Amino acid sequence: MSTLMISTLAFIAGIKDKLNSEKGATATEYSLLVGLIALVIVVGVGLFGTNLNAFFNGLAGKVAAW
Repeated sequence: MSTLMISTLAFIAGIKDKLNSEKGATATEYSLLVGLIALVIVVGVGLFGTNLNAFFNGLAGKVAAW
């Protein structure tokens, strides 16, 4: 084989390896997962905090009425 053909095959094999690599995809998937979990926590704490505040305000009203 000629050196040009060997170089071309090596170049094509290198390009295929880079396209098939999943290291970047894995990091992206984990970062999206962490972001979504953080969003769920923020929304959950916001809703729970609002309900908890309403509960304690109602309880304070009942105690004040005694």
